[in-house]
Amino acid sequence: MLDLERHLMPIDAGKMLAGLPAPWRGFLEDWHRSLRSGNYPETTRYNYLLAAAQLARYLQDRAKSAPDTAEAAHDPTAVARAHVEEFQAWMVETRSPATALNKHKALQQFFEWLALDVEEIDRSPMERVRQPKTPQKLIPIMRDDDTRRILDTCRGRAFVDRRDEAIIRLLYNTGARLSEVANLHVDDVSLADTDTIRYHGKGAKDRRVRLGPKTARAMSRYLRTRSQHKGSLLAELWLADRGTRALAANGIKLMLKRRGQRAGVANVHAHRWRHNFAHEWKRAGGDTGDLMLLLGWTSDDMPRHYGASAAAERAQESQSPVGIGERV
Repeated sequence: MLDLERHLMPIDAGKMLAGLPAPWRGFLEDWHRSLRSGNYPETTRYNYLLAAAQLARYLQDRAKSAPDTAEAAHDPTAVARAHVEEFQAWMVETRSPATALNKHKALQQFFEWLALDVEEIDRSPMERVRQPKTPQKLIPIMRDDDTRRILDTCRGRAFVDRRDEAIIRLLYNTGARLSEVANLHVDDVSLADTDTIRYHGKGAKDRRVRLGPKTARAMSRYLRTRSQHKGSLLAELWLADRGTRALAANGIKLMLKRRGQRAGVANVHAHRWRHNFAHEWKRAGGDTGDLMLLLGWTSDDMPRHYGASAAAERAQESQSPVGIGERV
């Protein structure tokens, strides 16, 4: 299997598209084939297909009470701007603006493919559909004291303790995405000479990141313990506690939540350490371009997004010594 494909899990497109009218199902199957040939990541393909299938099912439900929706419910080439706007408004109301924005971006790709790649429509119905505005939330960084309390719950020699400490230190030390940590294979770890990890990021972009001494030591301890596990011959780095199964991203997500609850730290998730990495890097005067390389970013918007809450904190730190409004 090609190296770029080894971290991808097959999407059950048949299950996802089950029950859709033949035109919708046929176009989405063709689109999925096109995405696969373009080497789009599995997560991206899943989210794209899901958004289009959700639009189709929404239109099917609408057609029961709105006859003017029936044609679009049957065939995506009949979808108009108003149909998409109704779907998007429904997503905002029933899910969230952020979810609606993700669906908007996915549907842009689908209808652009219909218009430009297969030339089934003259122009995309998304052309003048506004993106939903999303409020910017300041995500609190994960402070050292909180991380220390979480790591304290991993004290012990049991397999899960060694594994969980290695995962948490890796997130803390490298600021990697949950999916990147979850998709690691044993041969992505290089401790003999360089103490580095090779991440497989978005857009099939690999990068190698150096580990600090404590993280390298935790990884080494885990690998020794892993060698005695029933699943030690699996290629995946992280193993479930029992049996011969790999530990998937959702398993890591649940583990972090449990560790957080045990440590008395609320809202523990991987992205908080990613925000923390960006904060500490900028606080130390690190270069933004180097930060983008380390965290696998290609857009200048990402450092601003991930550093927003930390920037607000740094501004408060600068404000206090100035003493504005306190001299009278």
